[in-house]
Amino acid sequence: MSNKTYKTLDLFAGIGGIRMGFERAGFETVFSNDFDPYCKPTYDLNYKTAQLAVGDIQKIKSSSLPAFDILLGGFPCQPFSVAGYRRGFLDTGRGDLFFEIVRILRDKKPSAFLLENVKNLKSHDKGKTFKIISDALADLGYHVKVKVLNSMEYGNVPQNRERVYIAGFKSKKAHDVFEFPEQTPLTKSISDILEESVDSKYYYNDSTLYKQLKEAIKSPNTVYQWRRAYVRENKSGVCPTLTANMGMGGHNVPLVKDKKGIRKLTPRECARLQGFPESYKLPKDLPDTKLYKQFGNSVTVSVVERVARQMMKALQTNNNYVYREPVKRTTRVLRTAA
Repeated sequence: MSNKTYKTLDLFAGIGGIRMGFERAGFETVFSNDFDPYCKPTYDLNYKTAQLAVGDIQKIKSSSLPAFDILLGGFPCQPFSVAGYRRGFLDTGRGDLFFEIVRILRDKKPSAFLLENVKNLKSHDKGKTFKIISDALADLGYHVKVKVLNSMEYGNVPQNRERVYIAGFKSKKAHDVFEFPEQTPLTKSISDILEESVDSKYYYNDSTLYKQLKEAIKSPNTVYQWRRAYVRENKSGVCPTLTANMGMGGHNVPLVKDKKGIRKLTPRECARLQGFPESYKLPKDLPDTKLYKQFGNSVTVSVVERVARQMMKALQTNNNYVYREPVKRTTRVLRTAA
């Protein structure tokens, strides 16, 4: 077994959810990047090294990046999600950013990578999108494994959140050793993530919607959603997928009932649903709307940590040196700006 400290590159970093999972598993972060300047106060408040470099990844030259072993990237999912209307690679500036990952993998040749996206990525455009992605990664010489993991089944958090995880290794041996984690029992309930004392600003008691909400929201152990014209009860006993438009007047605002009335989830509760620890700090001067978006866009830390531990085991395998040569295709899929 190797005692090497594996270094990671944190791309499309958001507020550092993937980074946190990997650092908990023993990895070291050497660089982080995201395009959203509002993520920087949250990110930098929690990480004192390799703080967030805000900027367009298309303008970051591979040669300027520090040496690293594993590329991490939760590349923009909206173009492939139902909520994002599934525009895919046609969503210029977001959907095509995957090719920036390809560029950096090609230029820097790290030992491994982990990519995360919405479940619909696999079925988008009748599977054509995912084939392009798979072919591009194979062309670079990576052995890839893919699995859809639900946070409530693999992260012990009461959130129904299905995401596809793509793990790639240069080493055939590491690829063969790597296995995604097994399902784990869900022991936490909605009541476990709720705060005891919540500011009045989160309550709908004085809202014009209160009468309608009160008639529909009965159980204190259930998460509801306001769907513009009606209330939806989530009977599964868990929270539906947190989204980026939470708290912004959208139709996916999660609602709960407590002793004081009916309210939306707080940013801290959203952090708990995403597996962030209590030690994770929230900026006091950042609007809640930004925090909701950040946690809605984030990953479930507890899921990522379990995947990261499995990747660490694979990378530490003896004889981790069997590399796959890049493939030359007549039709190239690499399209980058930098």
